[in-house]
Order: sequence, then C-alpha cells, then structure tokens
Amino acid sequence: MRKQFGARPSKLDLEKYSKSTYWNGKIFENLEETTMEFSLSNLPKFLHKQFCKKTDREPLKSLPILPFDKEKFESGNHLMKSIWYGHSEILMRLNHATILIDPMFGSDAAPIAPFKVKRFSEGTLDLIDEFPEIDLVLISHDHYDHLDYDSILKLKNKTKQFYVALGVKRHLVSWGIDSEKITEFNWWEESVFENIKITFTPTRHFSGRGLTDRAKSLWGGWAFKTEEENIWFSGDSGYGNHFKTIGTQLGPFDFAFMECGQYNENWYQIHMYPEESVQAAIDAGVQNMMPVHWVGFALAQHSWKEPVERFVEKAASEKLNFIVPEMGELFNTKSSNNTEFWYRNVL
Repeated sequence: MRKQFGARPSKLDLEKYSKSTYWNGKIFENLEETTMEFSLSNLPKFLHKQFCKKTDREPLKSLPILPFDKEKFESGNHLMKSIWYGHSEILMRLNHATILIDPMFGSDAAPIAPFKVKRFSEGTLDLIDEFPEIDLVLISHDHYDHLDYDSILKLKNKTKQFYVALGVKRHLVSWGIDSEKITEFNWWEESVFENIKITFTPTRHFSGRGLTDRAKSLWGGWAFKTEEENIWFSGDSGYGNHFKTIGTQLGPFDFAFMECGQYNENWYQIHMYPEESVQAAIDAGVQNMMPVHWVGFALAQHSWKEPVERFVEKAASEKLNFIVPEMGELFNTKSSNNTEFWYRNVL
C-alpha cells in the first residue's frame, strides 16, 4: 500500500472509536442526514468536465505568495496574527505560540489518482523550511487536500504537538510521528494549550483516503479562546444547524476562517455555497471573517475566482466585516479589507 494512504484502523482503533457518540458501529455519522447526490448516468459527463475542462478553473499563471517575515510574525503581543497560504492552510501566532492548521503544502491534491490536481502556486513545500518551530499542528480531517504526506514528513522534526480529529492519529503514526505527541478529539472535546482553550467543533462532511476507510475518522473545525480573543476555523462543511449551536456554545467569535469553495450541486450537503458560508458566520456570531478553501486547487467545477466573488458580494450586502488577504500576507482579528481585491487583477 502506498504511504500516502496512511493506515487502516486497527481493532484497538475501532474499539476507541466505538466510544464516540457519533460512531454508529461501523462509521462516523453527521449530526444531520447527509448524502452525495451522484447519478450514474451523469457520471461520465461529470468526470470529463472535472478532469478535462479547466478553462477559468485555474489561473493562467502560478500565483505568487508573499515572502515570510519571521521577525514580524513572532514580534508583538499575545494577540492573534495569521498568514493564509491558500486553500485552508493557516499559520497562526496566538498567545506567543506558533500554530499551523491543515498543513497541505504539497503540489498535488490527488497524489494517488490517475489525474493530478495541481496547486495554483509553486514551491509551497519549501515554505515549511522557512517557518519557525511549530508548537502545535491541527488537522481537521484526513482528506488529501488537508492532510498531506509530504508536508507531514517535513514538519515531523519541527513540530512539538499535534491535535487531530478522532481517527487521524493512525495516519500520523504510520508516517513516523511519535504517538505521545498526538492528541485526538471527538466533537466538543477541548484542551488547554499555552492558555488557549481549543475545542473541536462539529461539521457536516466526511473523511477517508481510500476505498475502504470512508468515514472511519472524524471531521470538524477548531475554536480558539484566550482571555482577550475568540477565533474559529470552521472546517469543511455543508450548511446545517450545527453553526447556530457552535455560536450558542462557543461564540460570539472575533474572527473566523470560513470554508468557501469546492462546492458542486452533487455534493452541496458537504461543502457550502459562498452565500451559505456567510450565513454560517452570521449563525455563529462572527464579527470579522475571511473565506478559505479557495485558491489552491481546482477540486470542483466553478471558476477559481467564483467562491470569493460570491462571498464578498454576500458579505457586503449584509454589511459584515471581512477581509480577503493575499497569500502570505500577515493579518489580525481587527484587519479590514480595502476595495482593491488582489485577485481581480489576476487572469
């Protein structure tokens, strides 16, 4: 079996998963009934469009990433500073701790598939070499566009601890990560790290890296609460009632990274349309936000700019605070957006 697959759950793993309220005896389940709506008769047409028609789905040229400034990133007080590297990769400084969320810096989001899903930017794996020591890596779920084998290998010797969705630990251990450095989370479980209360929040999604391990690990988002700030990474999700529940139990949030992109009518229950992303932020009581899960890979059939354009239009119509930073740009919970959106000048 190729290393990228990770590991299948052992009997001991399954015994551990069975203690979760969200395990039905065979797989993990969403809080609401959730399906992927594929018609076999439409599948050939869908696959042809997905892998062969990429006009406007990818930028014409590789997208640049602003250089990393270690001094600026590490300087200052304990308030949040973050850098977005496209898709869902967030490098965060909070309470003087360096945190990395969903570190997929690889060049291909489908490393085991016959067709490559190439990244919009080049040389992203080398960014890891420039980062300082990582105090904590968080992994929301085990899909290839969030959990990357090559990235983990580069992070292995410069990361102190890993917080991961329940079931993801087995993959990391198979790749050489010390078991003692990994903590798994069920939905709503929390832990205090460097005086930051971190909670694993539910999403409406699924997991799996092969044909036999679908929904054999959990999926979710992350909430970060300090004495002065409350921050939320929504994680991949379809729209659902859980957003209001998260807001009620953990909100309101000063800032949120909202999933926005890779949606399709065939899987609208596991990825939000941009307007739903904005509504989810409203439901959860978010004060300032940014769209993530776009600019990185063409995993769906919309144009690469469509998610952010629709997000911005909806957020502006609702008179909400939001930002659309460049990849590599340093920002904080109070950052505000200007009207010169960088992506509008890119073909």
